[in-house]
Amino acid sequence: MADLVLDKVDKVYDNGFHAVKDLSLDVVDGEFLVLVGPSGCGKSTALRMVAGLEDITDGTVAIGGRVVNDIGPRDRNIAMVFQSYALYPHMTVAENIGFGLALRHEQKQSIKDKVARAASLLDLTSMLTRKPKQLSGGQRQRVAMGRAIVRDAELFLMDEPLSNLDAKLRVQMRAEIAGLQREMGTTTVYVTHDQVEAMTMGHRVAVLRLGELQQVAPPQELYDNPDNVFVAGFIGTPPMTLFHAGLTIDGDSVRLKVGNQEIPLPREVLDERPSLRAHNNTEVIAGIRPEDIHSAAAEGLVPLNATVVLAEALGSSVHVTFAMEGQPVDESRLGSGLAQEAEEDISRLGHGQDIQGTAIFPPRLHFATDEAITIHVDPSRMHFFELESGIAIR
Repeated sequence: MADLVLDKVDKVYDNGFHAVKDLSLDVVDGEFLVLVGPSGCGKSTALRMVAGLEDITDGTVAIGGRVVNDIGPRDRNIAMVFQSYALYPHMTVAENIGFGLALRHEQKQSIKDKVARAASLLDLTSMLTRKPKQLSGGQRQRVAMGRAIVRDAELFLMDEPLSNLDAKLRVQMRAEIAGLQREMGTTTVYVTHDQVEAMTMGHRVAVLRLGELQQVAPPQELYDNPDNVFVAGFIGTPPMTLFHAGLTIDGDSVRLKVGNQEIPLPREVLDERPSLRAHNNTEVIAGIRPEDIHSAAAEGLVPLNATVVLAEALGSSVHVTFAMEGQPVDESRLGSGLAQEAEEDISRLGHGQDIQGTAIFPPRLHFATDEAITIHVDPSRMHFFELESGIAIR
C-alpha cells in the first residue's frame, strides 16, 4: 500500500487542448478517493496519467514517495479496472484472474493460491471453470476486479467500472467494491460521472470541471458546504435551485428580493456567514436544496408563489419541477472564478424566462402541469455565492 501525490499536474495535447490544469491532490495510504465530474472534465485523463498510460506535460506524480513520471505502467505496481471488462473469452475465470501472474512467470501453486483467495473475496469460487460468456455483467466485473486484486498492487485505479451495469447491479457492486476496499485497505482512486457513486463510496470526493479541481472534501462536507456555484449545482440529485437575488441588510433585518417576491432571512444566517455583510445592497446568487423546499406551511418557512412544470410520482416521494418569477443562473456569464463551459452543459443550472427548480414533496400528493402552487422554503438552509466569481460567501 502507498500514498499518491499529484503536484501541479498538467496535460496538454498536441492540438493545444488543455485537458488537465494544475491538478494537485494528496491521497493518503488506504484512502478511497473518487474523482467526479461531467463528461470531458479530465478525470479519466488524470487517472491515465497516474497509471502511466498518458504522458504528463508538467508537474509530478508520486506513488509511495517515488516520482513515477518516467516509469512505465508495468513498473508502477498499480492495478487498473476499466469500464470494459477486457476478459479473454477463450479463458476460464481462473485463467483470466491469474493471467497477469502467469505473464510474470509466478509459480503455478502461488497463482492458484492467489486466484483462490481473490475468488473467495469476490464470491467467484463456484465459477472458476466458467468462460466469460457464461457470466452476468456483474460477475464479469468481479472477474476484472479479481485480476486486479491478485497483483498485490500498491494502488488500485478504477475508471467507471460500473457504467455498463444495470441500475440494480450498480447498487450491489457499489457496496461490494466499497466493502472490498475497506477489507483490503488498498489506496484507491475511482473515476465516475455518477455522483451517487461518488457520494456513497468515497472517503473523499474530488470534483473536476474542464480539467480544473473545484473542491475536494468528504461527501457530506461537499454537499453541505460547496465552494462554488458549479459544485453546488453538480452535487445533489435533484440539483440545488440557483437564482439571482438582491440582498439587503438593515441591522438585524436581512432580506432577499427574488423577482417580485421577498425572502426574510433569520439573523443566524448572518452569524454563520459574516461575509454576507460585505454584499449589502448588491445582487448575489442564492441556492436552496430540494429537501429544504416544503409543500406545507410551518414555523420558520417562507411561502413563495410558483407554477408546476412537471410532477413525478416516485412512490416514496413526489419530485415537483416548478417555475417562479426571477432570474436564473447562467454560468457562462460568471467571471474568472469558474472556467466557462459549453452551452449545452449549462442547462442543468437554469435558462429561460423564469427560475426553474425542483422540490421533493411527500408521496401521494397530486399536481397538474401549470398549476399555481405555494412552495415553502427554509431560509436558514440557503446557500450564497458571489455574483461575478460564483465563489461561496461564508
